Formats: sequence, C-alpha cells, structure tokens
Amino acid sequence: MANPSPQTYIPSKVVKSEYPLIDNDPHFKRVVGYARPSDYIHGAVAAAAGPGLLLAMEKFAPSQVGRGGFARALRLAGAIGITGGFLYFYQRSCLRFYGMSENAREVELDMQEMVSKVKAGEPLYGESKLTPHMQGVAARQSRYSALFTAVIPWFNFVNHNQHGVDTAKYYRRAEQELEAERLGKSS
Repeated sequence: MANPSPQTYIPSKVVKSEYPLIDNDPHFKRVVGYARPSDYIHGAVAAAAGPGLLLAMEKFAPSQVGRGGFARALRLAGAIGITGGFLYFYQRSCLRFYGMSENAREVELDMQEMVSKVKAGEPLYGESKLTPHMQGVAARQSRYSALFTAVIPWFNFVNHNQHGVDTAKYYRRAEQELEAERLGKSS
C-alpha cells in the first residue's frame, strides 16, 4: 500500500474587499510592527474601559465588599482589560492586512519591506524550521484568524510562503528599482 504524499499547499480564498489584500495570514511581528498609532490608542482606551467602568460603578453604587475585596476585583478587571485591549489593537491591525479597512500606508510598507528582501536575496516571509507540510498546516489553521479573535485568539508565529498574494509584484518592483539604480549610475 503506497503512502500518499500530503498536499502542502492549498490555495486560499481571497475575500473581495474595497482595499487590496496584503496578507491573509500575517506573522505576529508584522501585525504589531505595522500597527498605526491609532491602533495603540484604541487598544489603550479599550484596556482602560474595564477598570474605569468598575471604578465609576463603585463611585455611584458602592459594593461594600470590605477590606481588599475591591482591589482584587479591580486587578481582575485590569487584567481582562489589558487582554481585551491588546486583542482589539491586534485585530484592527490585522484587518488592514486583510484589506477590510483603509490600508494605503501598510501596502507601501509591505512593498518596501518585500522589495528590500528580494534585493538582499532573502526569503520573502522568513525561513522556517518546519517541513513544508507542517507550514501548510500552520497556514491553514491561522489564515484569516483575526476575524474570529473574539472567540479564540489565534496568532501566526510560523514563517511560511502561503499568504494569498501574488509575490511576483515584489520581484517586478525590485527589478524596476535595480534597473533604475543601474541607469542612474551609468549616467
């Protein structure tokens, strides 16, 4: 009985949106690195909302919990708030990678990053120690995962080459820039 070889690459569906898709499975570092200051502000406000609302409720309707009870509740609200604020921040940044909100800045950052990697001869999405099959498994598990963050936070920590975009655009741009540099030096 022959062992069938596992299929490592399954093309992903591309969700139609008003803005261009940058990456349907962005690495955690890219999501955090491409975040805008407004993402940080929204995350901080969301993080402060839990403890802030708890303090407001305590001021207008005291709980009378006694010594140390409110401090524990406030710490718990703070931990939940920080977690929720981070998840909100992360999701806002991911939605730009998916093309579900305005992403002109991220498109340009992505092009600059990938073209510089092409020029340096590096792999576009980093090197992985996983087998191609396991990279495919990881990609299928975390593709578009930020849309489900409210239920299960799932981040991509795996470098793989399955991101739902045609990478030829990076190579074309790198060739154009290298040709322009060559012509500029010869003039």
